[in-house]
Amino acid sequence: MRIHLRTTPNDELVSFDYQRKLVGTLHKWLGSDNDEHGNLSLYSFSWLQDGMKYGNGLTFVKGAHWFISFYDEARIRRIVKNILDDPEMFSGMCVSDVVIEETPDLSKRNLFYLGSPVFVKKLDRECGEAKQLTFNDKEANDLMTQTLLHKMKVAGLSSDESLSIRFDLSYVKKKTKLLTYRGIGNRTSMCPVLIDGKPETKAFAWNVGIGNSTGIGFGSIY
Repeated sequence: MRIHLRTTPNDELVSFDYQRKLVGTLHKWLGSDNDEHGNLSLYSFSWLQDGMKYGNGLTFVKGAHWFISFYDEARIRRIVKNILDDPEMFSGMCVSDVVIEETPDLSKRNLFYLGSPVFVKKLDRECGEAKQLTFNDKEANDLMTQTLLHKMKVAGLSSDESLSIRFDLSYVKKKTKLLTYRGIGNRTSMCPVLIDGKPETKAFAWNVGIGNSTGIGFGSIY
């Protein structure tokens, strides 16, 4: 299930690295007793849309739009309730409208666009460090596929041997982007993805996102 949020305009400049504030806002709405911190994220959320660059930050003259998706529909209902009680976000923006979207029928779709950049990483067991991959690395496709299969297992869903996730390399505007979160640089991909698999698998991906670190705002799709 997904909710689309519309906000009021900002009254303070929104910094380019607002991602942490977005994460903090989401966890505020989940409640102080939520158990999502440190757990595998079965949810995803987009970045703010409709902004314009202004000086050293962003401004949202007509307000921002973004979405939040959870595999567990009870979480979405909890978030909606808490938004109604406390709609404030940051930089003067408050939620002004909430629209609930049920998970759609995706049986005839395999092309998905990004609500936020995709981050893919692989642990290098020899040095103990994570290697970051982009659409330029063929292995990234397999890692995206395996990550979603792992999330399906954690969620108690049956595996899907037909699942295939890959970057759409025909997209002419594809690019990589280095984004910093808590002082760590993350090389991400700005490129749509193709997902083949069972309809229920694609629906799961639509909610939980693809790639790594969806819990901090990477890999949301629509």
